[in-house]
Formats: sequence, structure tokens, C-alpha cells
Amino acid sequence: MSASLPPALVLTAGLGTRLRPLTAFRAKPALPVARRPLVARILDGLRARGVTDAVLNLHAHPASVAAVVGDGSPFGMRVRYSLEPQILGSAGGPRHAWPLLEADPVLIVNGDTLTDVDLEALCAAHARSGARVTMAVIANPAPAHYGGFDADADGVVRALVTAGAWRTRVAVDPAATPPWHFIGVQVVDRDVFADLPDNEPAESVRGIYREWLVSRPGEIRLFVADTTFDDIGTAADFHRTSLAYAGGDGAQLIEATAVIAPSARLADTIVLEGAEVGARADLGHCIVCETTRVPSDYHDSGAILAPADWIDAAPGGVVAGTLARWPIARG
Repeated sequence: MSASLPPALVLTAGLGTRLRPLTAFRAKPALPVARRPLVARILDGLRARGVTDAVLNLHAHPASVAAVVGDGSPFGMRVRYSLEPQILGSAGGPRHAWPLLEADPVLIVNGDTLTDVDLEALCAAHARSGARVTMAVIANPAPAHYGGFDADADGVVRALVTAGAWRTRVAVDPAATPPWHFIGVQVVDRDVFADLPDNEPAESVRGIYREWLVSRPGEIRLFVADTTFDDIGTAADFHRTSLAYAGGDGAQLIEATAVIAPSARLADTIVLEGAEVGARADLGHCIVCETTRVPSDYHDSGAILAPADWIDAAPGGVVAGTLARWPIARG
């Protein structure tokens, strides 16, 4: 393992809008995935591959992330924080954090994905090619959902392909090659974001990178990774990934502080810390949020359940007695 891997900027400042109500009162990276916070799993992976220095950018519910990570010592790392008073985006966030990252290049890691990319190989490929940005990709698991990148045989990115553009393309040519799927890990030269004005929102993929495909061709490349990938972008993603990391289907007790009545029936269901599920309750394909009290004899399926007073913090739910519920997609 290399001892010279660059520091990592972990993007943990997002609002987690698609995960509400799970993110109503804590940041998405602080959510427990099979009893371990998502950000802890990300840092575990980085440290295991040789990264010893990281910066986390923060905006929504920053204390919930800092409470998990601290100064990084629980992970054998040095961790510092870049606070964003407003969301600065996937390019503006790195620009704001740049003074804390005294290296060139820098690893940038999304704070809502889990993967085990070979970081040493990724950095070596970046150095060999002379690219300014090298993005880790896999074969696209769902191009109609994710979109992605077209590239030549050397990995030089030729075009950004949106999900809508892919659907149009495949309607014309069902045998068309799907775009590559970016899995949230990239190596970026320092000057890519250095000239951006600080504290102004800016985007990478749909901003700077899209422009560079025309103005600076050949400077953005892909690294095809042989790796796993899990996205935690939606409540359905969180449900699926958490159960998979716990070892399969069935009831998943995230914290020992959750209390399940012996007569309750749980299938394909996640119960978060401090929640209680009453006698004879029957839940299937559900997520029970922290501190929720599911009453006795309550039956539900395909729902996120939270205390009724959470409804104002997460639009889209409905109140049913002492509970608020939001639908959760299956599949």
C-alpha cells in the first residue's frame, strides 16, 4: 500500500432532500447504515486504502457529522472541517475547502456513496495520463436513471450523457453502448477549482467539466474500476443498502436502544435508535425513524414512519394518529 496517497475531501455538505424525513434532523452522512454511520464507513474505507488526512465540508446539521468523526482519531486519521454557510455545490465546495488541502492533486469523495475503489491505482492512472481530472467509473447499472459519460478507448471523456439523452439514444439504437457511471471518487489537480471565486456556488460535472469537454479536451479522463458501488441517494437506496450490509432481508435493529415488543412482526424493516414498536404491530418494508413510537396493533407496509410532529420538517408525508408516514419505493 502506498504511503503517498493525497488527502481526501469528503463531500458531506448536502441537504439530503431526497432522504427526508430521515435527514430532517441529521445530515445524510450521519445516518446509520447497518448500525454504522455512513460517514464512518466512508472514512473506514479511505483509511484502509492508505489515506491519513481528510477534510469534510459541512452545511446541513453539521454537528451530527462532527459528533461521529471528531478530529478523526477514532479512524486513525487527521480530519478537519470546511463549513459552508450556504450550499456551494460540487465545485464551489472544493474551492472553499482548498486552503485546508495542502496537496496537489486531491482526492474528492462523495459523501453519499460506498465503494472500494483501488485508490493507489486511480492515482497512478491520473499521474500517467497527465489528465487534470480522473473519475472512477463502472459499467452503468441503470443508464436511464443515472446517465453518465462517453469516452474513447484511452478514457478521454467525449461527452456527458444525461439520463434523458440516453433514453432518446437507445430508442433510436437499442444496441447503443451505455455511458460509464461515475461512482463518486475522483482525483483532481489543484488548479481545476483554484480560480473560482470563493463562497460562490458552482458545479463540477454539470458546470466546469461540461465546459472543459469543449474548451480543454483530453483533460478529463475515466478510470474503469473493478469495484462494488452503493448509492445512498434516496430512502429506497438507504433501505436496500442497509439491509444488504446487515446480511440480507429481515428485521434490522440499528441500535440497542430500540425496543421491539415480542409479539410485533417485522419483515424487511429497519428500526432506528430510540424507537419503540408496540405489541402486535405488523410492519413490512418500512423504516422506523429514531424516537418514533409505533403503537400496538398498528399495521403498515412500504412506509417511513416518524413522530407526527416531524411533518413540518419533511413535506410529502401524512399524519395518521401519533405517526407521520411517507411512502418508500420498492425495488
